[in-house]
Amino acid sequence: MTERMAVTLGRCLLGLYFLAPGLSKISSYQAMLDYMALHNIPMPELLLPITTALQVGGGLCLIAGYRIQLMALMFAGMTLLINLGMHDFWNSYPETDRGHELQNFIKNLGIFAGLLVLSAGHQLQQWRLIKA
Repeated sequence: MTERMAVTLGRCLLGLYFLAPGLSKISSYQAMLDYMALHNIPMPELLLPITTALQVGGGLCLIAGYRIQLMALMFAGMTLLINLGMHDFWNSYPETDRGHELQNFIKNLGIFAGLLVLSAGHQLQQWRLIKA
């Protein structure tokens, strides 16, 4: 697989990683509001529609290859905030599994790392084109 194909596939999969949950938040809106409230997320009525729009729009942008660096950095920040607020394995909540939250937390750190690499790689590619 060529470098270009690998980056394109990775970018599209990262886009799908955000697009699918964004779409699912639409059909499970109240359940997500309840989950956010359980985790003491402030202003869930404001943050949920913003998060949904960013995940759907940003996921489509990554898949289409539009504003890659900006979308990757936005999702990196969003992933860290979601990790700290929603996958806080160090707290106990009714009907939540600490081990599962720890697994999600660590998985999201990997997604965060991939987004940073995508952002930096896109910047390096732009730099190579300018220098050529």
